[in-house]
Amino acid sequence: MEYKDYYQTLGVAKTASDEEIKKAYRKLVRKYHPDVSKEADAQKKTQEINEAYGVLGDAEKRAAYDDLGRGQQYRAGQEFRPPPDWGRGFGGGNGGAGGFGGADPMGSDFFADLFANLGGGRRRQQAPQRGEDSHASITIDLADSYQGATRTISLMVAERDAQDRIVTRERNLSVNIPKGVTAGQQLRLSGQGQPGAAGPGDLYLEIQFRPHARYRVDGRDVYQTVPVAPWEMALGGEIEVTTPSGKVNVTVPAGSQSGRKLRLRGRGIPGKEAGDLYLLLEVVLPPATTDKQRELYQTMAREMAFNPRAGG
Repeated sequence: MEYKDYYQTLGVAKTASDEEIKKAYRKLVRKYHPDVSKEADAQKKTQEINEAYGVLGDAEKRAAYDDLGRGQQYRAGQEFRPPPDWGRGFGGGNGGAGGFGGADPMGSDFFADLFANLGGGRRRQQAPQRGEDSHASITIDLADSYQGATRTISLMVAERDAQDRIVTRERNLSVNIPKGVTAGQQLRLSGQGQPGAAGPGDLYLEIQFRPHARYRVDGRDVYQTVPVAPWEMALGGEIEVTTPSGKVNVTVPAGSQSGRKLRLRGRGIPGKEAGDLYLLLEVVLPPATTDKQRELYQTMAREMAFNPRAGG
C-alpha cells in the first residue's frame, strides 16, 4: 500500500498545535466540501481531509502515527508496510475505522491497515457512528443582521444510493437568521448534516455579508459612506441619512472635509454590546451641464481663489 502523509494533507507542520490542526481542517472542509465546492475532486478531497483529521485530531492516534514515522523518511505515495510490532501500547486494541474520530476511510488501505495493527491487529465490531458534520456558507444582507430573517438555501448533498454508490442531490433548507449575527459566525442546524447509523451530524453555516457599495463591516461596527453636497460640507447643517437601522438626522459640522467620520453609538450590529455606526462623509459635486451651472462654478473659482494643492 502507499504511505499517506496526513500532515501534508492538512497543510500543517509536524510540530503543529492541536488548534492549528483544527483550524487547518475547518478551512479545508469549507473549501472542498461537496455542498459548496466547484472542484472536480471535491468529494475525494473531503474524504482525504476527514481521514487525516481523524488521526491528527486525536491525541492518542496522532502519537501512534508519529511513532510510526519516527526515524523514517516516508514520502506520500511511497510503497509502505507497517512494522509487525507497530502500535503496541496505542489504542488498546481498538478496532474498526469508526475509532478514528468519525473519519470515513472509504476503502483506504493505509488507514485500515494502520488501524488493524493497533493493539496487535485485533478488531472488534464497529459501533454505530453518528454522521459527519457538514459545513457551508450563507450570504445575507446587512439588514438581515439588524432585523433577523428567514432565508432558503440550496445544498448539494452527497449520499449513497441502493447500489451503495455515492450520488448527489439538491436539498432546499429554510434557515432562520437571528438578529445580531456577525460575519464569520456559524449557525448550527442540528441533525442537518451527513446521515449515519447513530443519527445524522449537524450542519454549520458560516455567515457572510453580501458586498455593498456603501457599507463596510468590522465585527459589530459598521462604516457607511454618506454622500454630502459641497455647501452642506462648507456651511454645515442637519441632513437625513438612511442607515441599516432606519432613517436618522445627523448634524454635519461646518467646514467638514471628505473622510470626516461621525460616530453614532449603538447603531451598529445589534447584540448584548451593540456595535457603533460610523458615517464617513464624502463630498459629491453637482454636475455642470448647463451654461448657468458652469457660470456658478466660474464665479466660485473667481471669488474663492482656492487651490487645494497649495502647500502639498
